[in-house]
Amino acid sequence: MFKLRTLAIVALSAAAAFAHAQEINFGIIATDSASTQRDRWEPFFRDMEKKTGLSVKSFYAPDYAGVIEAMRFNKIQVAWYGNKSAMEAVDRANGEVFAQVMFSDGSFGYKSLLITRQDSPLKSWEDVVKNGKSLNFGIGDPNSTSGFLVPTFYLFSQNKIDYRTAFKTTRNASHGTNIQAVLARQIDVATNNTEELDKLKANKPELASQLRVLWESPLIPSDPFVWRKDLDPAVKAKIKNFVLNYAKTDEQEKTILKNIYNYGGFRESSNDQLLPIRQLELFKDRSKIENDPKVDAATRARQLADIDAKLAALKL
Repeated sequence: MFKLRTLAIVALSAAAAFAHAQEINFGIIATDSASTQRDRWEPFFRDMEKKTGLSVKSFYAPDYAGVIEAMRFNKIQVAWYGNKSAMEAVDRANGEVFAQVMFSDGSFGYKSLLITRQDSPLKSWEDVVKNGKSLNFGIGDPNSTSGFLVPTFYLFSQNKIDYRTAFKTTRNASHGTNIQAVLARQIDVATNNTEELDKLKANKPELASQLRVLWESPLIPSDPFVWRKDLDPAVKAKIKNFVLNYAKTDEQEKTILKNIYNYGGFRESSNDQLLPIRQLELFKDRSKIENDPKVDAATRARQLADIDAKLAALKL
């Protein structure tokens, strides 16, 4: 009897361990409020559970860094990132890109934007520069690709402007918060992206009509899905199979993706997707060093040579 009871306990323990191994935690970056992101993503996670047999727990942090750090400490195993935050996850959190989102029109890119109110006297980026000291400016999360990295490179570094001192006030916030702040006249101009603006046009066209786009960036690669490299290979296979085949024919699945960010599906990807973003980051750092009067000539030459070597090592 004792032996049977022991075997039963061992079997239950093994079953519990197996069940635990089949649970994954999926992180979502804070492009908007947690409640808004939850409404967008939970139907996708419920479908993932049904089709993979995995238990999928969602994780919504108040900022991008929270999702990166959660992956770093294995609190989450999979995440939806922007390209810059994915780069941080790959470099610091044992992450690996495995898929890329596709928009409903079949494209794999979006653009960073600079927005203001439609009734604003600002009509161009040049107007923003000219009136900077009288403007309240909203920029994205420091780990945001379209809200921070792309505009700081193309608008500020390329024009030798320090966004931190160019305006009356500057604050970091999510895309959704920056849109709301512009509409409420709490800030005069803000960074954003075509994903958020298209979502607003589809759901609240009366609000979208109150916004004016002052600038748009070159095309940015669409967002990646990232998993921890040490995730169980069997679990990886289940997740990848689900993701790459999602919304190919099922109309309900297509609706779920369209409600997230006008997405239409996924394709396989890798860390190579991040190479253009790494180049942008290095160019931004290079511009900062070149124009920093506090750096002596020898140090500047050494730092620039280091950056140039890193740029040369990137195979674009």
